[in-house]
Amino acid sequence: MARRLALYGVAFTLIVAASSGSSDAADRGSSTDQAATSPPGNPPQSVSRADVDAALRLIPERVEAMRQKSGVPGLAVAIVFDDEVVYSAGFGVRKLGSDDLVGPDTVFQIASLSKALSATVVAGVVGDGTIAWNDPIVENFPGFVLSDSYVTQRVTYADLFTHRSGLPAHAGDLLEDLGFDRQQVLTRLFRQPLSPFRGQHLYTNFGLTAAAEAAAVAAETRWDELMEDKLFAPAQMSNSSARFDDYLAADDRAVPHQRDIHGNWIVTTNQRDPDAQSPAGGVSSTANDLGQWLRLQLAGGELNGQRIIDPTALLTMQTPHSISGPPNNPSAHTNLYGLGMGISVRDDGYTTWSHSGAFLLGTGTNFSMIPGQRLGVVTLTNGQPVGLAEATSETILDLIVDGEVARDWLGGYMGRFAELYESDTPTDWTASVADPIPPSPLLTYAGTYDNDYYGPMTVDDSTGILVMTLGPKSMTFDLTPHDGDTFLFTPPGENSVGPTGITFDVKDGQSVSATAEFYDMTGLGTWTRQD
Repeated sequence: MARRLALYGVAFTLIVAASSGSSDAADRGSSTDQAATSPPGNPPQSVSRADVDAALRLIPERVEAMRQKSGVPGLAVAIVFDDEVVYSAGFGVRKLGSDDLVGPDTVFQIASLSKALSATVVAGVVGDGTIAWNDPIVENFPGFVLSDSYVTQRVTYADLFTHRSGLPAHAGDLLEDLGFDRQQVLTRLFRQPLSPFRGQHLYTNFGLTAAAEAAAVAAETRWDELMEDKLFAPAQMSNSSARFDDYLAADDRAVPHQRDIHGNWIVTTNQRDPDAQSPAGGVSSTANDLGQWLRLQLAGGELNGQRIIDPTALLTMQTPHSISGPPNNPSAHTNLYGLGMGISVRDDGYTTWSHSGAFLLGTGTNFSMIPGQRLGVVTLTNGQPVGLAEATSETILDLIVDGEVARDWLGGYMGRFAELYESDTPTDWTASVADPIPPSPLLTYAGTYDNDYYGPMTVDDSTGILVMTLGPKSMTFDLTPHDGDTFLFTPPGENSVGPTGITFDVKDGQSVSATAEFYDMTGLGTWTRQD
């Protein structure tokens, strides 16, 4: 479920609006031309400063009303028009039960908005001539191996930033949830089966992370330092970081929140540490800082008269490279993806660049830019994704571009996001079994098992119940009898949606293997007995 949240979050605005689509806006002309006039293929620019000022009189009340309706504790917004941050503000509180208000300099985890910032950084490395977007990453990251040697030798920075390597969607995320670090995850990806190379868009955090790591190696530095040197420092994004510890150390920090089983908002009990996939989801930032990044994008790599990112390298990022979703009805448009961000077309014909970010453990974010109008908005929230970030961005754009709100964005998004809070495993493990078969004696299952991808597993019966241990941090899980040789447990981390099943294969009174459906979605979830 959380995997699907991240997958759909990129173009979720576009699904509800039925307004995403293909565009040749980034295919012709320089990004400097884009900043000075409407991108080629767009309708003439229509938004004026008077339109923006009129909308700004309505926006605070509209945003606060949506925040209160959603229940999300806190939210921050920045709006850019004509190379200026024309509005930035906070709403609500940084933490439930406190009086600490959210402001435009409050630090949030931005989740998958990190991808677009990371693509901007790699564009800077490309602009320096250190690498090219179409270079194979193995040239600088020889330890990166996939299951097909042909793909290993040819997969490029552009392939991985546009999610077309063939890796399964969200490959490696479950390893991260089990406590594996970045290097451990990347070195295990070679066991994942591949779809046809460059055949389809499959949203993969650790594929993008691998490309970012390769760029850092090429630049002879660490990734977090590369982000600081190429983007945060020159753009004066002083409250932004690619390190989780810096987020935790921020005095003005938005604490994540989620809903309990009754739907009530609570402070998240298990703070998400996304360092393992920092280039894909580990950046923390503020509305004001991201306003500077919006300016940089809309101005073709320039900020305050300084060229920070090469415009040609940036234009490649802003160009469609893969189809992230075909139209689902005759009047809909095609969802496209550039490098680290979605590219689409609104119903009014304007090209948009956008991305959403989602941590089930307490963060929902969105940015959306209309380059032909030199207009952009970013929305950060400290609540698990319910559609508030997307609805806020869409409402603001409607008020500025059209003078009125086209539809109930929050109602639409909340309805669609609710559909995603369900498991995507084939079996409904919450359903009770009418006449469950008792399990065999617990000693039948106790033992040591191994899995080439997920690592060793031990099952212990010494306490009178089965306790399973997984991962490099030795996480333990109680196994509850479900039906016969099948037991239930609740996986850890961002992607868990409740109980799932593990089934032991028993022969001659002893289990010889165990398969967990949640971990077996790409056929890698079977552990084989070793003792």
